[in-house]
Amino acid sequence: MIVRPIGQRANVTRTNHIMFTMGTDFKYQYAESWFRQMDKLIHYVNKDGRVNALYSTPSIYTDAKFSTNEPWPLKTNDFFPYADNPNAYWTGYFTSRPALKRYVRMMSGYYLAARQLEFFIGKSKSGSTTDSLGDALALAQHHDAVTGTEKQHVANDYAKRLSIGYKKAEELVSTSLGCLSESGSNSRCSSPTTKFGQCPLLNITYCPPSEMNLSQGKSLVVLVYNSLGWKREDVLRIPVMSDSIVVHDSEGKEIESQLLPIANVSLNLRDRHVKVYLGTSPAASPKFWVAFPASVPPLGFSTYFISSGKRSASISSTSTLNSQGNESRNLQVGQGRLKLHYDAAGSLSQYSDSKTQVEANFEQKYKYYIGQDGSGDDPQASGAYIFRPKDVVPIKTDGQVPPTILRGPILDEVHQQINPWIYQITRVYKGKDYVETEFIVGPIPVDDENGKELSTEIITSMATNKTFYTDSSGRDFIKRVRDYRSEWKIEVNQPVAGNYYPINLGIYVEDGSKELSILVDRSVGGSSIKDGQIELMLHRRLLNDDGRGVAEALEEKVCLDDQCEGLVIEGKYYLKIDPQGDGARWRRTFGQELYSPLLLAFTEQDGGNWANSHVSSFSAMDPTYSLPENVALLTLEAGEHKDLSAPASVDLKRVFPDNKIGKIIETSLSANQERAAMEKKRLKWKVAGPPQKENVVRGGPVDPSKLVVELAPMEIRTFIISFEHRLAAHPI
Repeated sequence: MIVRPIGQRANVTRTNHIMFTMGTDFKYQYAESWFRQMDKLIHYVNKDGRVNALYSTPSIYTDAKFSTNEPWPLKTNDFFPYADNPNAYWTGYFTSRPALKRYVRMMSGYYLAARQLEFFIGKSKSGSTTDSLGDALALAQHHDAVTGTEKQHVANDYAKRLSIGYKKAEELVSTSLGCLSESGSNSRCSSPTTKFGQCPLLNITYCPPSEMNLSQGKSLVVLVYNSLGWKREDVLRIPVMSDSIVVHDSEGKEIESQLLPIANVSLNLRDRHVKVYLGTSPAASPKFWVAFPASVPPLGFSTYFISSGKRSASISSTSTLNSQGNESRNLQVGQGRLKLHYDAAGSLSQYSDSKTQVEANFEQKYKYYIGQDGSGDDPQASGAYIFRPKDVVPIKTDGQVPPTILRGPILDEVHQQINPWIYQITRVYKGKDYVETEFIVGPIPVDDENGKELSTEIITSMATNKTFYTDSSGRDFIKRVRDYRSEWKIEVNQPVAGNYYPINLGIYVEDGSKELSILVDRSVGGSSIKDGQIELMLHRRLLNDDGRGVAEALEEKVCLDDQCEGLVIEGKYYLKIDPQGDGARWRRTFGQELYSPLLLAFTEQDGGNWANSHVSSFSAMDPTYSLPENVALLTLEAGEHKDLSAPASVDLKRVFPDNKIGKIIETSLSANQERAAMEKKRLKWKVAGPPQKENVVRGGPVDPSKLVVELAPMEIRTFIISFEHRLAAHPI
């Protein structure tokens, strides 16, 4: 019987070598029995004589295919979205367990920074290292981990491992920053006097180091580390207790700052979740966010000081608060080039940028899909893997609390209670050219016994011709066309779920004159279901299992004192509209800043003597050098931006100015074999169809005397570098 399906597969497979995979999930749990059965199967198939069956490996199979010299079609797109039944699109897991997805993203950025700091002071043989966090992150990449397709207790275990790894890396980071900030420290410092604290729960407004009493001459020291290879300009927001504070930079100069009252919804989130996570009630709640601009050198840090005192009226202020109330008037927010306009009902209506002259009418709304429960003729339910909506319900804001507007010299905020379980803060920064939207959603109500999948959508009048673009693993952007596949004629049984795609970095649409881009702070599912529209799925709470092996409904809860309620999600997304062709620069550079956020560390000082015993600014790179803007973990693809889609060079002598490089070897991306040896074994396949123009550009070999690395657009190169010795102690 097995020979017949093998023959059927051979009819749709090039060459006479067929891969016949054996087993799926949950198999091979008793390997001896499984292989004994396969031994018999192979024996009887070969005895039949029509097919020659053998145990194989991916490399053996690939070599066999290559040896036939058969021409192969060239595929440049991916396989998303996919389904195993007409109503079973595997597009729900793009959003499932959004809190875990965010935690993995946060820890990935933190791990990158921590490893750099570990390099600067030397890896400890007995103290804290980044190894535990690296192991936990590697485990979280499992296809049933960050995807959100595991049982709840398994998800808890992944989060616990990340937390344990973070604690060890946190100790390493504190030690490293203490060493680097103290005068006279060297690369083998291990016990600095200065102790820095960090705030992993800053997203729920919990930061004990910043909630200190600033009276009696004490100051809060904020050290800001930048893990990217170029200078960063950003706005920091830190919770504080007092409204009588001033902020000074690394040189002791008072800088502009703005106080914003903390919303009650944020304080309620803080109070409950601190008890859940730490088992104790937080101390007195902070009353304000203090916002101030920060400038941080590449691979380095800057230091800022927050202290009690009378602020200079010309550079520091408390936000003015306005509530729209029942007034029927339009509103405008934004102190700089970017303006947002709201109509009399408090709904977003227009975006305008005075520098680029871009104007666009658009709306932002919320809706939820009611998840199919699996009843009826087709038992397929919406679950951890599967997105199968039964209906869509728009969320109306009529009759809700009117928006509150906070205005100030650094940023404007619009606070909106969309409904009892959706709160939104929209921010427009004076010095930025994008919109930041923070959302606090949940618990999603299920009292009506309907699972729900919450989405937000941006609606414009752009004519996008069914076309949109989503990133592929945060790198290349791939063209998507609604209800269309380039290689076959498709029947989409699920017009929404069948057009959802994974969004790790961002999504954008264009109409020939402008581009609308949205970047995300974690992996989510999204699409453009209608022309001119973009939607993101933010949260899911479902009551039925979808039959793909989890054997649990996707109903995440948070419990405190035996009282459990649905999970609340806090997150952000970022929106920008550019002239056609100009959006790539922002998507790449700002996208990299989202992947590698600034790392904040805190300590306190008595008096103003920090500069006498510490270094206030540091960069591991040559102070006159920074990496090209398009060189990072993500680079621009050819043709995407006229300036940045070009080869770039990195001078390793200036990246490591205090070390003499003795040897450099280029390796494969995973650093497990030398590139030169790997290239000799590379297979060169014959491509079917018309000759393909070779348009792949690669950087050339590295000259050991010059030590300059060339990078082509979208290229990643890995090197193992051996240092002979330090040229000099770093000037700290």
